Amino acid sequence: MDWMEQEQERGITITSAATTCFWREHRINIIDTPGHVDFTIEVERSLRVLDGVVAVFCAVGGVEPQSETVWRQAVKYHIPRLAFVNKMDRIGADFDQVVTMMQERLGARPLVLQLPLGSEDNFAGVVDLIAEKAIYFDQCSLGTEYEVRAVPDDMKDRVAEYRLKLVEELADLDDDFAITYLESEKISECQIHEVVRRLTLASSATPVLCGSAFKNTGVQPLLDSIIDYLPSPLEAQETVAIDVESGAKTTVLVNDDTQPTALVFKILTDPHVGQLAFLRLYSGVVTSGMRLYNSSRKRYERVGRLLKMHANKREEVKEIFAGDIVAAVGLKASTTGDTLCLKEKAVLLETLEVPEPVIGIAIEPLSQSDQERLLEALDRLAAEDPTFQVKSDADSGQTIISGMGELHLEIIVDRLAREFKVKVNVGKPQVAYRETITTSIDCHGDCIQQDGNRPKYAKVSLRLTSLSEDQNFAFENKINATKLPEEFVAAIALGIEEALLAGPIAGYPMFGVKAQLIGADWHDEDSDEVAFKLAAIKALSSGVRQASPTLLEPVMEVEVVVPCDYVGEIMSDINSRRGRIQGVESRQAEMQSINAFVPLAEMFGYATEVRSRSQGRATFSMQFNCYGSVTQEIVRKRIEYSVFK
Repeated sequence: MDWMEQEQERGITITSAATTCFWREHRINIIDTPGHVDFTIEVERSLRVLDGVVAVFCAVGGVEPQSETVWRQAVKYHIPRLAFVNKMDRIGADFDQVVTMMQERLGARPLVLQLPLGSEDNFAGVVDLIAEKAIYFDQCSLGTEYEVRAVPDDMKDRVAEYRLKLVEELADLDDDFAITYLESEKISECQIHEVVRRLTLASSATPVLCGSAFKNTGVQPLLDSIIDYLPSPLEAQETVAIDVESGAKTTVLVNDDTQPTALVFKILTDPHVGQLAFLRLYSGVVTSGMRLYNSSRKRYERVGRLLKMHANKREEVKEIFAGDIVAAVGLKASTTGDTLCLKEKAVLLETLEVPEPVIGIAIEPLSQSDQERLLEALDRLAAEDPTFQVKSDADSGQTIISGMGELHLEIIVDRLAREFKVKVNVGKPQVAYRETITTSIDCHGDCIQQDGNRPKYAKVSLRLTSLSEDQNFAFENKINATKLPEEFVAAIALGIEEALLAGPIAGYPMFGVKAQLIGADWHDEDSDEVAFKLAAIKALSSGVRQASPTLLEPVMEVEVVVPCDYVGEIMSDINSRRGRIQGVESRQAEMQSINAFVPLAEMFGYATEVRSRSQGRATFSMQFNCYGSVTQEIVRKRIEYSVFK
């Protein structure tokens, strides 16, 4: 599934890839997503359109910070989950440890359905706890052939113990099964399958399987479990949409006979066919050449070709049905998060939550003649990735690209050179600081102009308050809707958003501000949208200066896995980086896991530093946690930097 050159070279998944396979007369649409936190949008948009998840954990590393992030995303969308403990053939593989980590780190209720037959070099297959059978996989056929046998004598006691634990766990979670368990002498395989399915669909528990994907060991039972326990589109949770005309919530029925409703969840530029729009069709039937209404953009689109994707391979189809995931050619204006439907019954599906970038770098082409090609390439990359942003610094004239981390931007620069043949000079990483307010205040602004052919008149009163740390901006109209025309209210909101782009301390975008419109004055002849926009900008700009503004910086959640001998050295270094140690956990093989919150500004170049301090034996990972206040010293430095610019 990893088809990009960078993915194959680095051994990681960077972009989500779709494919389709068939098993037991079922069609399974699969999206393979990255695990690295820098590419979190690939997970977010894939989970938005999926009905079930297979969470893959390393049998050696267990539940890593990236795993926690993906798990939380799946929980947010209430998606049923299976767990597959992979790489059981690796040295240090520990199945039981991974299950324990699932409970402790994820708060999961794991249902262990299999036990490994051996481990590391001796890993030969799995024991099915429900059927109480051993499944041995033939390595000569790369796991395509397998043999079901009786459980080995030396494992019978362990299998009996784990099967009893499974049944008791099921009885604890499901009242109907508990009654069956108490009243029956023997529980059948069918009864266990039914309750496991019921609990999985309700997201009350997570079946756990194991194997080695590289050697195709355990893959067939995993596919069986996908069919047996995860929902089909007909069984998945209801898809809720907003009726465009009435504003009321409505349910999209998964049915080929209803009107087509689809969500664009990904845009990709293909060198052979141009822009591809990946769709999840929730209802109806869509055919090639069909005219659909983009209710997000309020314009029509014509579907050119429909393609079933197999990573980067394409298979053209003439029509698609409810539940299908395909790529469409010919959608000119559609972008990630847009809804496609019929205008007569237009609806809006829930769009995606896109996190704000936390890091930026300045770039310029090696040759000035490539400037236009560079901007064109950046526009195409930004269309593909909502977490990638491009802007021009008004003072320096530099092009600033922003993303979710150093690796994210490193891949972008590499793609510019490989795919678009534009090489660039890269500046030092820059932290994406934000500004906010800490007190509430009422503020006023006006736009009164008597000169010129047409006078302007508008007065605006706002109440500014701070929002919680995970909210960016909110606007609320608190005055009587009949007192001010709707177009003037929209102009005020637009002016507020524009004013929030540059804060009063050092010109960084503002974050966590709620603006309430509490008053306005206007004239029938002299007031217009421009006047109200300018008045709103004036009101907000003066208000934030009086509302005790402060500077915020991105704070990362950092985990360092290090041998016991180097724990003190690493903790001391984290403290010197303004870090806050949250705890230290024991890991296998005399390793310790140090968890801390550290400002992103202190983490540049940390990979080299942590290797140096541990003689190359420590590894670390980090992900964005929140925006936190900075010291006055840092505020002073950022003001000086802003003035210097």
